[in-house]
Amino acid sequence: MRKAFWSALAAVMLLSCMEADPAMAASLGSFEVHGVEGDDMLKMRGGPGIGYSVIVGLPNGTVLRVHSCQQTGGTRWCEVSLERARGLRGYVSWAYLRKL
Repeated sequence: MRKAFWSALAAVMLLSCMEADPAMAASLGSFEVHGVEGDDMLKMRGGPGIGYSVIVGLPNGTVLRVHSCQQTGGTRWCEVSLERARGLRGYVSWAYLRKL
C-alpha cells in the first residue's frame, strides 16, 4: 500500500511539473532547425545569449539533440548537439526548433 501511494504521488508531481512549462516538458529529444529565413542560418552559440560567440551556422533541416533549455531575458535558449557530430555542443534559440 505504501509503495503504491508513493508511486502515485511521484507520478502526480511529475505530471504537474510537465504541465507547468510545456516547452521544457517537450525540450528533450530530436529536433530540426525550422523557420530560418532565406539563405540565413541559425547561429549555434557558445552560451545562452547573443553576447556569446557563434560556433557554427545551421541551415533549416539540421537535426539536433536538445539536452536542456533555460530562459535568458526574453528568449528560451537550448543546449544542443548535432545529431551527426554529438561532440559539437552549443546553444540555439528555442523559437527555431521543431520536434521530430
